[in-house]
Amino acid sequence: MNRNEIAVAVLRIEGTNMEDEAAAAFISSGVRAEMVHLKQLEGRCTQARRRSLQDYSMIVIPGGFSAGDYVRAGAIFASRIKASIGKELLSFVDEGKPVLGICNGFQVLVELGMLPSGGEKGELLPRAALGTNMSCRYECRPAFLKNVNRGHCIFTSMIPEGAVLSIPTAHGEGKMTFPPSRSEKWIRKLEELDEMVFRYVDDRGEYAGYPWNPNGSAYNIAGVTDDTGFVLGMMPHPERTYWRYLHTDWTRTDMPPDSHGDGMLIIESAVRYVESHL
Repeated sequence: MNRNEIAVAVLRIEGTNMEDEAAAAFISSGVRAEMVHLKQLEGRCTQARRRSLQDYSMIVIPGGFSAGDYVRAGAIFASRIKASIGKELLSFVDEGKPVLGICNGFQVLVELGMLPSGGEKGELLPRAALGTNMSCRYECRPAFLKNVNRGHCIFTSMIPEGAVLSIPTAHGEGKMTFPPSRSEKWIRKLEELDEMVFRYVDDRGEYAGYPWNPNGSAYNIAGVTDDTGFVLGMMPHPERTYWRYLHTDWTRTDMPPDSHGDGMLIIESAVRYVESHL
């Protein structure tokens, strides 16, 4: 597939607020990106505005506060997806098409039960939760992420295993937790199946607590994939560091401000996968 033929749907509802930034990052990679409201996929709009998942090569669920984050962050958005296009979304992934959930989008995928999969497939049933940050407040700060994926996730193909990226966080509910009686079992399973992708580290690349782990997430988990490797959910925002000048420290480095930032590696990895496989 030629790059200019790749169509990315940035899925939104009331309350999402990072769709512009997500679309801009993908457009910067040379693909077409369209902001699509869920109602357009449900057919609850005029004929001219209707869209189908089959119109797209990739789905991005951006950050924000969908439906005001009432009930739980991402819960209402997930419920609406499940009730309308849930089975279509599973088929979309089965076709080898990527899905990226960023921040609120990660919360949506966890509420849907698409992440983490832990080898279980075909049932939209939540297995984990992204709860209130351990600090009990909104955390907007630079973060360092170590890529711990061994090659299963298509979103990390351009990132060496063990490499550390600088990607900012901005969320109030990002603490990944599992059922207390099975937490260690779930973590071992994610490691064994290579479904763990990013972990929070400090500025030396070492695992550390708050503020380096901004939410208190179990095992410093910042992002996970599913059993296919085509779905990635992460709390930090790669679209906010697509360009070097978006990094908080760009004035203190020798790198040109218009060079690519760390977030580009995640987005470009997905685009290259679609380019060569679909």
